[in-house]
Amino acid sequence: MQVLLPPGWPRPKGYANGVMVSGRQIFVAGMIGWDAHGVFHTDDLAGQVRQALQNIVEVLAEGGAKPEHIVRMTWYITDKQAYMAQQAEIGKAYRELIGSFNAAMTAVQVVALIEDRAKVEIEVTAVVPDAG
Repeated sequence: MQVLLPPGWPRPKGYANGVMVSGRQIFVAGMIGWDAHGVFHTDDLAGQVRQALQNIVEVLAEGGAKPEHIVRMTWYITDKQAYMAQQAEIGKAYRELIGSFNAAMTAVQVVALIEDRAKVEIEVTAVVPDAG
């Protein structure tokens, strides 16, 4: 994966403006903060982010991908203030489960998600490099 950073642009904190890759693409639907059986174990945003990220890791593994293959993430959150207040804990979960911050990322605050208890939904595109 090559991070795209135009000359003179500062490196963004926590994501990449763009990435360039080639390989087998994997698209992961929006993952929310419940477990594999559809059970929420917390209503805490950071806890739900951790679970959503764990769900992403498990789905990627089924496609032969790892977190390092993530090239794009879109985060839908229901409470911007909670996200800002819990950034340290969210960042810790991200580093532990995903690793580096090289994916192109977008975060959007939404009024609600389809599952009433969900506070975050994260969708991912990953690219597994061609063998060669």
